Amino acid sequence: MKKGQELVLDVVDVEYPGYGVGYVEGFKVKVKGAVKGQRVRAAVNRIKGKTVEARAVSVIQRSPYEREGICPAFGSCGGCMYLNVSYQEQLKIKEDMVKKLLDGAGIKQFDFLGIKESPRENGYRNKMEFTFGRDAEGQLTLGMHKRARFYEVVPLNECMLVDQDYVEILKCALEYGRDNHLPYYDSRTHSGYMRHLVVRKALKTGEILVNLVTTTQLSADLSEFADRVKKLRLNGNVVGILHTYNDKLSDAVICEKLEVLCGRDYIVEELLGLKFKISPFSFFQTNTYGAEALYSIVKDLAGDLSGKVVFDLYCGTGTIGIVMAPWARKVIGVEIVNEAVEAAYENARLNGLDNCVFYAADVAEALTRIQDSPDIVVVDPPRSGVSPKAIDDICGFSPEKIVYVSCNPESMVRDLRILEEKGYKVKKVKCMDMFPHTPHVECVTLMSRV
Repeated sequence: MKKGQELVLDVVDVEYPGYGVGYVEGFKVKVKGAVKGQRVRAAVNRIKGKTVEARAVSVIQRSPYEREGICPAFGSCGGCMYLNVSYQEQLKIKEDMVKKLLDGAGIKQFDFLGIKESPRENGYRNKMEFTFGRDAEGQLTLGMHKRARFYEVVPLNECMLVDQDYVEILKCALEYGRDNHLPYYDSRTHSGYMRHLVVRKALKTGEILVNLVTTTQLSADLSEFADRVKKLRLNGNVVGILHTYNDKLSDAVICEKLEVLCGRDYIVEELLGLKFKISPFSFFQTNTYGAEALYSIVKDLAGDLSGKVVFDLYCGTGTIGIVMAPWARKVIGVEIVNEAVEAAYENARLNGLDNCVFYAADVAEALTRIQDSPDIVVVDPPRSGVSPKAIDDICGFSPEKIVYVSCNPESMVRDLRILEEKGYKVKKVKCMDMFPHTPHVECVTLMSRV
């Protein structure tokens, strides 16, 4: 087995995060995006012992789980991996991937409550980042990064992850750039002007925020862009048009300076009857209706909140804690990003809640100075999981229950094992599909003190 060698294999299983698995000459071969039931030709990328990672070159035989009539950009666009698979089969794949991780970690004797489907299979996203590039003719284009080709962009005229308003705004931004002969930013040469278009739309209120991200290498009349956007006939209502300056070398959307071209710099969304103010760079779950289902799961697993003190760790803009606050005696949130904490306080005020306190600090550091003792601790950490120091401090409070919310099942099962060693037992696990057509899955775990 050598790097670059092409193999033919039958995909017989799937592993997180979205690897199709087959076996060739005693080697376990993992192919990103391959679907159970396919026969694929794949090229070897990496060999580690008897495990091989490979990339799909072609599909020799389709899987019985695949479907027709999907997006014309599928296969080249990096936005969706499982769009070619029926939605019910996607749910089974994600459920199986999480089960395998839990089994592999030796976590046993708990209630696995399955997976809850997204209330919307298509058009579910409330935020989308599009990237400027150039097409085969050298013209400015706008779309998503090409799968496994970070420097190339797939032009989009439609997208199943968002509603039509996003597409109309995308077309408007592209026409504006082309009409004014504005060059795209090339992340290899670090030259150019047009970088990203970020659109946020509150699915409940219909409010839309449009954010054009550029470098400072040129100067353009963006009031013309704002005027074009305002003339669009959309189902939603554009409440703000922004210009973000970003000269950083990385391809991430980073705000070095923000200019409001017109309107305001936030939208208001609703979750479970509560209102939340969303600024251009604050974290908010990208699936509004899915977030309602997710937070309902968290609240249900937490149980009776009456008279309870709840810690909401890695709280972001305070959404989970605020959802629980009407029933709890007190909610204490901790988040390292100052702007997010400011937004959390504003969201609490927006909903008339006076029993919420938020700390702008690292979780491990904050837990050493909080005087209250929690009955329930909710953790919703980044993909890397909870730090060992924070786990020690959480267990030091001896809360009755820990509710672990995770966007990365791999780091979650690692942390669950540590928590079990420190005297907590996994009682229930439920998955929530927040991201249809992708391999990503959200998990909620209830742990009780032994």
